[in-house]
Amino acid sequence: MTDMTITRRGLIFGAGALSVAALAGCNNGVGSNGAAQIDARVDATQSFLFANYPGTQDLASRAAGVLYMPLMTEAGFGIGGAFGRGALQIQGATVDYYSAAKGSFGLQIGAQQYAHALFFMTPEALEQVRRSSGWEASGDVRYATPEQGASIGKETTELDPVIALVFGQQGLIAGATLSGVKYTRIIP
Repeated sequence: MTDMTITRRGLIFGAGALSVAALAGCNNGVGSNGAAQIDARVDATQSFLFANYPGTQDLASRAAGVLYMPLMTEAGFGIGGAFGRGALQIQGATVDYYSAAKGSFGLQIGAQQYAHALFFMTPEALEQVRRSSGWEASGDVRYATPEQGASIGKETTELDPVIALVFGQQGLIAGATLSGVKYTRIIP
């Protein structure tokens, strides 16, 4: 008989891996109407963003490409995760579809839904996400609130290769965590 001692560390990492795997399993619905559904959500998200935060339309026109994630669902209780699907547009046309999976660990509790858009301000930043099998958001991404969208100037966007704008939050999640987001190209 083997000794099946479960450590707290093993339980935490196992639960985290299981939640991220479950969220990632929502991916790649080949043969479904997933593309049409994502496109409709992206169009609605883009309209909402431009209507409520006018500075973002100018920002999108200067960007080499924009990845719209219309619905991210996030939950956490110590260990957390988030998942969503969206589309990458270049000059207003959809060129690829992506999923985003986020894992987090720390003092957190709650659930929320939100949308976000990644503005790729340089052709190099856009190529980096398109050529990689999975692009991870890191320290080179500048996060902004919608209220800043109207004041993000040309000088800022020339210095920041990627700007992430988070908006439309609903729900409540509180805490302090370490987290990472990975964007993966999908076939909806």
